Amino acid sequence: MSEDNDGPAPGHVRVRLDLSYDGKDFSGWAKQRERRTVQQEIEDALRTVTRSQRTYELTVAGRTDAGVHARGQVAHVDLPQELWAEHGDKLRRRLAGRLPKDVRIWRVAEAPAGFNARFSAIWRRYAYRVTDHPGGVDPLLRGHVLWHDWDLDVAAMNEASQPLLGEHDFAAYCKRREGATTIRTLQELSWERDTDGIITATVRADAFCHNMVRSLVGALLFVGDGHRPVEWPGKVLAAGVRDSAVHVVRPHGLTLEEVGYPADELLAARNKEARNKRTLPGAGCC
Repeated sequence: MSEDNDGPAPGHVRVRLDLSYDGKDFSGWAKQRERRTVQQEIEDALRTVTRSQRTYELTVAGRTDAGVHARGQVAHVDLPQELWAEHGDKLRRRLAGRLPKDVRIWRVAEAPAGFNARFSAIWRRYAYRVTDHPGGVDPLLRGHVLWHDWDLDVAAMNEASQPLLGEHDFAAYCKRREGATTIRTLQELSWERDTDGIITATVRADAFCHNMVRSLVGALLFVGDGHRPVEWPGKVLAAGVRDSAVHVVRPHGLTLEEVGYPADELLAARNKEARNKRTLPGAGCC
């Protein structure tokens, strides 16, 4: 089924998958020729454990880039009713036996009416983890935490984050894609240092454009280490164009933590709303 359709075809069941993965050895989520991806691994495993002749394609909440991890990723797949009836209650355990150890599916369940893993979501929450410890990153955390070789001022980064909240055109922090809007609603952007010295940026939005989180983090790290003033990230946003000083930080510090959905009775309406191309108030339609 195409992700542009509102529901499964007649005779099919839409199944929700909740999963996690370590992105280190993946070239991102989406299938690519001759590259290892999360989508390919799961679709191959699903075909094998159901003894199917065809591949059932997954639709995902957030297409993570190469090297990015996920703890709370959500996907859906449309399966024939007879296949679901035969394999449904055994699917999770069988997939656990077939999937590689860097991908796990924690929940397999029939989705409620109107559910679409991508279009029904109302927010995605990411975490980016960094440390400024002079000794570097704990070796046991090196695959998930960035080392920043300058002392970071968390209060300054939180102050600089405030003007970025709300609905804006994030063109200055996104890699443009033909025909795609860069208007997003940033719901949360906050920084916190824990007792071990790990600084976590929590970034939540209705959706994200390409490289948005890592670009925002890169800009705010420059504020935290004193290379740019607190006002700078907001000025970059207002300018609406890429600034060469905004670095896209490395992917391994980034994890998709959770995807939020509305109540079941609101899923279909959200699914439809999310497909509309967005404009800012006062902007022209074309």
